[in-house]
Amino acid sequence: MIHVENVTKSFTLHNQGAAVIPVMAGASLDVKAGECVALVGASGAGKSTLMRMIYGNYLTASGKIMVGDVDVATAAPREIIALRRRTLGYVSQFLRVVPRVSTLDVVAEPLLATGTPREEALEQAQALLARLNIPERLWALSPTTFSGGEQQRVNIARGFAFPYPAMLLDEPTASLDPTNRATVLAMITEAKARGAAIIGIFHDHAARDGICDRQLDVTQFTPSLAA
Repeated sequence: MIHVENVTKSFTLHNQGAAVIPVMAGASLDVKAGECVALVGASGAGKSTLMRMIYGNYLTASGKIMVGDVDVATAAPREIIALRRRTLGYVSQFLRVVPRVSTLDVVAEPLLATGTPREEALEQAQALLARLNIPERLWALSPTTFSGGEQQRVNIARGFAFPYPAMLLDEPTASLDPTNRATVLAMITEAKARGAAIIGIFHDHAARDGICDRQLDVTQFTPSLAA
């Protein structure tokens, strides 16, 4: 479902004499349907950079990134938008939403964007928020006013609202209490069971060992760190 082949990435520091910093070379990865792969490696090894390239936030210098039948490395912006709508979900560490939009609408938005009737989308959003222990009194409020932990759970609810065939998870259990951590791990397990191909970054080692089928050390693709 996800195929990364010989991907290379560098950054140009325009404010430092246009110095070119190579950050990844020869990155390759395959993730099958129903499989969860953890990206591991030291801080700065490129875990987040690789995920952002797969999601299309960063352009690659070379190589191929196939998600389904779309090559993210060469896809047009409209193809990336369509891919994110129905195929590739991304749960980041930070919730980014339009102010004054209710929490319920934030979570329902991925379903509404794919044509789910509003009543059905809101019902699913309510169920996810309840499962993640977001108090009902908060559902009509903007999540921009919530605590960090509450925002994280809203972000997870939104990310799992639509049954994406492929998912990217960036620290999904970070800072969660044991109850909500267990809920999120159960949601990841359910996504795997329905066939989602998942790539994740987990600094929670117990969660990573319990949920992931294997690990990929990205240090081997980092020019400044690889042996």
